[in-house]
Amino acid sequence: MEPVKQVDSLGCGVACVAYILKARYQKSIRFFANGRKKAKATGFLCKEIVAALDRADLKYEYKYIKCGIKSRIYLPGTIVFLGRSRKYPKGHYLVRSDNNEWMDPWINFPSEPISAGFRLRLPERPIYAIFPTKERVGS
Repeated sequence: MEPVKQVDSLGCGVACVAYILKARYQKSIRFFANGRKKAKATGFLCKEIVAALDRADLKYEYKYIKCGIKSRIYLPGTIVFLGRSRKYPKGHYLVRSDNNEWMDPWINFPSEPISAGFRLRLPERPIYAIFPTKERVGS
């Protein structure tokens, strides 16, 4: 599947959800409460991404990354959050693809125009992970 670029400056979480859903960014933002406004102004918390995936009938959970779950971040469909840093002042979300790479919705950050692409390695240490669970909503 092609990478999904974020349309809004703080829409990396939306682009990761779009990638998982195999949908366009504009369709996926509808699964987020106040999606358009938050993608431009504040960005999204992990719990808001989990709620958006739930609205799309996918069951996910999020956890702080520590030793016991570190290997789970490499499962396809896992979204990771890179904490705030000098490189990513607001943090950044990436999603693990089926081809064992990381889909980065703004791979050329902070340059514009925004481009999406795949990375072999994470550019920084992730602090949260959003994992698919075994059960699906409605099952």
